Amino acid sequence: MKIVAFAGTIVPALWIAFQAIGGELGPRPFTEAIHQSGEWTLRLLLITLAVTPALRLLRLPRLGLARRTLGVGCAAYGLLHICLYILDQHFDLLKVASEIVLRIYLTIGALALTGLTALAATSTDAAVRRLGARRWNALHRCVYAIAPLAAVHFFMQSKLNIYEPTLMAGFLVWLLGYRVLFRLNGEVAPLQLVLLACAAALVTAMGEAAIYMFTTGVDARRVLLAHLDPQMELRPAWWVLLASLAIAAAGWWRYRPARRRLRRRVAGGNAISGTQPVAAVVQRRAV
Repeated sequence: MKIVAFAGTIVPALWIAFQAIGGELGPRPFTEAIHQSGEWTLRLLLITLAVTPALRLLRLPRLGLARRTLGVGCAAYGLLHICLYILDQHFDLLKVASEIVLRIYLTIGALALTGLTALAATSTDAAVRRLGARRWNALHRCVYAIAPLAAVHFFMQSKLNIYEPTLMAGFLVWLLGYRVLFRLNGEVAPLQLVLLACAAALVTAMGEAAIYMFTTGVDARRVLLAHLDPQMELRPAWWVLLASLAIAAAGWWRYRPARRRLRRRVAGGNAISGTQPVAAVVQRRAV
């Protein structure tokens, strides 16, 4: 699993290098490489956050082995992102520092990168022992603040083309919403996953409409109505809804066998002990 995760993180960098060697990065190759490395930083961050829901919903605990590799890979792409920017500025570190201070979207990106670097630097077993489990977990929960900062940075540097930033933000809404539900209930049932999918898609659609309204003055209702126009490109909210419903379906598919196994196990124990009714035990364990 770790090898697969490592190989997956390497492929985007190889693709960027392949484009650079072949002269396929366009008239401003450094700018394109900077953008691609930044986009992959956010994508890998979301994939890393998706590991926990995946291993819980699909009952695949071995997926957890990939989380650290993906997280370190995410930080590596963030460092590549800033290194390419420094290279594009001809190693003028004073100019780079002033740009980070004066441009708010660069300031936000620098904060997110600092956080990712700190998490990657403390991802080793030695760091866990040195910090202690409680402090280590508290530090790594900062990822829930880092991810929104990275998404905002992506939005602000994308100017008018906000299709992919909106899509990434919609997935982030789902990932954070899932964690809230799990923290409140201890388990996220299939019906809750369906409701979460609808809520994430709705937030994505309304967020896209609001951003277009505030940045371009376009009536938000026109953007919302575009989601219902079959001749228009499929909007990010629909992709968020479809992906989230697919996750809900996969969770329901794995949820039913788990419930049946629990019932058989409890029924067997009840037959031996002759104590509590099976339905009562199953209901209490499910809660």
